[in-house]
Amino acid sequence: MSTYALLDSGFGRKLERFGEFTIDRPCAQAVWNPVLPKGDWEKADAIFIRREKETRWIFRRRLPKEWICSLEGVQFLVGPTDFGHLGMFPEHALGWRWMQDAVIKSKRERPSILNLFAYSGGATLALAQCGCEVCHLDASKKTVDLARRNAAANHLETAPIRWIIDDVSKFLQRELRRGRKYDGILLDPPSFGRGTNQEIFKIDDALSALLQSCANLLSDNPIFLFLSCHTPGYTPIVLKHLLRQMRPGTVLSGEMVIPSAQNELPSGSYAIWQP
Repeated sequence: MSTYALLDSGFGRKLERFGEFTIDRPCAQAVWNPVLPKGDWEKADAIFIRREKETRWIFRRRLPKEWICSLEGVQFLVGPTDFGHLGMFPEHALGWRWMQDAVIKSKRERPSILNLFAYSGGATLALAQCGCEVCHLDASKKTVDLARRNAAANHLETAPIRWIIDDVSKFLQRELRRGRKYDGILLDPPSFGRGTNQEIFKIDDALSALLQSCANLLSDNPIFLFLSCHTPGYTPIVLKHLLRQMRPGTVLSGEMVIPSAQNELPSGSYAIWQP
């Protein structure tokens, strides 16, 4: 059972439930009118404000530093951050379900999966739950520490997960030199980021080479490569073309969405390559 829910969206905002707390945050995609009455929005426990020269939280109720919220069978430690995030991205749950199904259908015993830009570990833990051996990589020690604590919250402390803090491009090159192979790879690259030694990552400059390295790391009998992206302009068709250039196979693409009883919310794009 999930304790997360998208309650409503509109007027450039989204109203979400994270466990017992309701949060009102900015959402540029929500250009429509909300469905719920104004009074429901005014009951939010916390509001995040993001303006040109101001980012801050307004708390109507005292929130703990962190608490547990579950999504699609994965438990997360969540809490307000200076950037307005809470430690989980619900739109990725669509990808977890698809990858879990693909792994189960493959009937592979302990397939090896590489999760790049892995953040707080939602996909890592969902795949570990269905018997995968996962390499979890992120350049931020803070987020890898959070992912490890999320693993403990899901009783996966002893699961076969390699926790790596490194720059993605450098790590991929080392893995290629080692001759390592993976049965599945997933990545959710940011528009802009920095590696462990302040290496600059720009998606426009890096993504094609990154995908080719991933293609070269796939095993002889791979299950999937899953690419997701929140960068404006990187539409499902763009991601599909990028994966088609990677190596022969079948590519599906679409929008990532957060489902809701009111208005489902588009939240980036995805493309899936299969042999």
